[in-house]
Amino acid sequence: MRLRSSTALQEVGTTLEQGTDRGQRLKVIVEGDEGSTRLDRVLATRLIDVSRSRLKALILAGRVEVQNTPIRDPAYHVGRGDTITIDVPQPAAAEPLPENIALDIVYEDDDIIVIDKPKGLVVHPAAGHETGTLVNALIAHCGASLSGIGGVRRPGIVHRLDKDTTGLMVVAKNDAAHRSLSAQFADHGRSGEMRRGYLAFVWGVPNRQRGTIDAPIDRHVYAREKMAVRPGGRQAVTHWETLESFKGVDGKPVAALLACELETGRTHQVRVHLAHIGHPLMSDSVYSPHFKTKASQLGPRSQAALSGLGRQALHAYLLALEHPKTGVILEWKSDLPEDLAALRQSLQAAL
Repeated sequence: MRLRSSTALQEVGTTLEQGTDRGQRLKVIVEGDEGSTRLDRVLATRLIDVSRSRLKALILAGRVEVQNTPIRDPAYHVGRGDTITIDVPQPAAAEPLPENIALDIVYEDDDIIVIDKPKGLVVHPAAGHETGTLVNALIAHCGASLSGIGGVRRPGIVHRLDKDTTGLMVVAKNDAAHRSLSAQFADHGRSGEMRRGYLAFVWGVPNRQRGTIDAPIDRHVYAREKMAVRPGGRQAVTHWETLESFKGVDGKPVAALLACELETGRTHQVRVHLAHIGHPLMSDSVYSPHFKTKASQLGPRSQAALSGLGRQALHAYLLALEHPKTGVILEWKSDLPEDLAALRQSLQAAL
């Protein structure tokens, strides 16, 4: 990787700490005239062979640290004397390669494929997850029939689930299907039949049976890897209903199972909205870190189930849409995966 000449490197304080088969680790010392400058601009000036889009992807993936703290905000302002460390992985192939990854296929025809995504499966390649993704699996399964409208990095992908959220996803297998599905997801059922439902295990029990959360979502002001309810953000609407409530060892309500349906599709929408009303998802390390002590109110079996979960307790159980070719309304439902079913059973046993 060409950073500048060796003389220039010494002048601006950019060094190559190590080069390995897995990539390179670079270090940049911010000079005086660069103080209070955006992080992405400093890196773009120093790393002249790395595109701005690549640098942004590395920052968002948590591969850039300032003073040993990961910074995921490209607009973060660095200070004079700050040390910036960048982990640059080996370049991935221009196009994702097919990988023999098992898929739980719920439905498939010539136009669409619906899968039940397991936890831990990233949807599309990105910095830090160049392989082992759903896209790699789909290319192996569907071959050249997948749509390419979304670009080579996410063929056929019209929506996504977080890595550790399980449940139903639909993928377009040709361009016409991609256009139709994209329009339906943009509309989110306002004028059509699109429905997306989630089952969410939350801390606490809402004081009413059902409700609607209408609160705009945008990037968190300080923790840029998070989303937050913020004035001026993008409109976000979530409808929820309490299906079950669970009591703790003291006999008091401690948790609930909610069914949520989206009227919009924002990043982390269910997680952010439920945390916003004071009922964050169980085992959500991002949006409910202050609720860890709640686990002490659970029985031993529930504590064990929660401890072994290792992810937010969220499952995309419902998907309904209009078939892009036939116009027929199709609906699928997915049972709770094994880990969430075990959590539910343990919570019920405490009743």
